[in-house]
Amino acid sequence: MHKVDLNCDLGESFGAYKLGLDEEVIKHVSSVNVACGWHAGDPIVMDKTVAAAKSFGVAVGAHPAFPDLMGFGRREMVLSPAETESYVLYQLGALYAFTRRHGVELTHMKAHGSLYNMAAKDIGMAMALCKAVAGFDKNIAIVGLAGSKMRAAAEELGLTFVSEVFADRAYEDDGSLVARSKPGSMIEDAALAIDRVVAMVKTGKVYSINGKQISIAADTVCVHGDNSHAVEFVMAIRKRLMDEGVTVVSLR
Repeated sequence: MHKVDLNCDLGESFGAYKLGLDEEVIKHVSSVNVACGWHAGDPIVMDKTVAAAKSFGVAVGAHPAFPDLMGFGRREMVLSPAETESYVLYQLGALYAFTRRHGVELTHMKAHGSLYNMAAKDIGMAMALCKAVAGFDKNIAIVGLAGSKMRAAAEELGLTFVSEVFADRAYEDDGSLVARSKPGSMIEDAALAIDRVVAMVKTGKVYSINGKQISIAADTVCVHGDNSHAVEFVMAIRKRLMDEGVTVVSLR
């Protein structure tokens, strides 16, 4: 029997700015990654997002990032391993305050944006991320790009690694994500995106942007909630997976 988690990055509104369709998307996913205030989010939004996750019974994870509100965490930064570890630990602690308040388990950590992509290729950065989690709570799982350096780092530190795939992102031949700045980086055709998700979950295969079939592990599927068709897209993915005999389970 095939099973998979559906996760979404939420809690990215802050102050007077509203981003995403959190209230609707959360009803159809099984796990959420909550922004911790550095690329997006704020204490009020974090509190509300954790409360909503509890009410809908979805797993809650931390979504730490570079301190880059202006660039939405998508700009690369040069940090030492010690800085990276401390930055992630700081954000884990911030979200933990709200999960503890609501009696919710902090189940996983998934880095955001450039922090995620850089750690996927740089074992030093991957180790720093995983050391932050290991020093905080070894029961917290690491969500990272399938086939990336994050797996090796997590396993070396005795942490559970969860391989993530993306419903609407294109892949390079090496299994990395196509940079958003390149043409074709986003899968705009919803039907094609859903077909790719089913294939990744059931066969462990996906075609790269160059047409090469590559192997990929799919424990969790990321669905983005920040576009006008997000809710319909998430609902369609979940229905198709169920129709294909795939059970949707949370990271908990």
